[in-house]
Amino acid sequence: MMNDTIITEEITHRFGEHTVLDHLSLKVQEGEVFGLLGPSGAGKTTLIKILTGQLAQTNGSARLLGTDTRKLGRAEHDQIGAMMDNFGLYERLSVSDNLAFYAEIYHVPHRAISGMTADILKNMGLYEARKTAVSRLSKGMKNRLCLARALMNHAKVLFLDEPTSGLDPATTRQIHDVLRKQKAKGTTIFLTTHNMFEAESLCDHVGLLSGGHLIEYGKPDEICRKYNHLNKIQITLKNSETISLSNDQSAVAPLAAYLEKEEISAIHSTEPTLESVFIELTGKGLD
Repeated sequence: MMNDTIITEEITHRFGEHTVLDHLSLKVQEGEVFGLLGPSGAGKTTLIKILTGQLAQTNGSARLLGTDTRKLGRAEHDQIGAMMDNFGLYERLSVSDNLAFYAEIYHVPHRAISGMTADILKNMGLYEARKTAVSRLSKGMKNRLCLARALMNHAKVLFLDEPTSGLDPATTRQIHDVLRKQKAKGTTIFLTTHNMFEAESLCDHVGLLSGGHLIEYGKPDEICRKYNHLNKIQITLKNSETISLSNDQSAVAPLAAYLEKEEISAIHSTEPTLESVFIELTGKGLD
């Protein structure tokens, strides 16, 4: 039976008169990838700061690994890895020296630091740049280094705030591959994103956050099917003509006819994306 790694109940947080999170409740199970989707300013980063003990919520309760997040100690922090939007890297130090420094903070034994640093840098594709000063790295390389830092203590829970924001597709794929390997090891991953593809390809469950409220929650494909109001099948013929058929028995005969004549170039169902669901519910995009 899977345990709940993260539990929030009626979390509310205010900055002065501004309510950032409003009675937000959710659960994240051990070993799953959970994605919190929402535009900038929706409260995603604030929630991560509450869950990692950096902020105390105004009202409500939050528990991480069974402990009240307002009472997290070294035992809990040693099981957390975090990659936030502010890099927090030392620009003058080399890639290896940055990881070695954080390994000491994570209480990694001195005799293990060198080997661990080398292994992680190889996995992140940064080994050849290990002696390079961070100031000379590209944004993509800095992101990978931040993720490497978050992995130094073999965390049970990873918090990743927009881990691939602004990155090229190749670097994004590299980071996604690393996250899939972490999930395979049983790591719980909580990530915030406004990247619809990232959420659909990585996450077991997602929550849509708008105005501090969790407006939808579930498996990405189930959410998309739930809002599939059109329920159509779209066929693109080899002559570039597009045909729309109802997704029911009435489509059988015309579809069979097109197939028999070998006229079909592509077939697609019409379920919406997570972004189009978000727009339907809020009138705003994720970006």
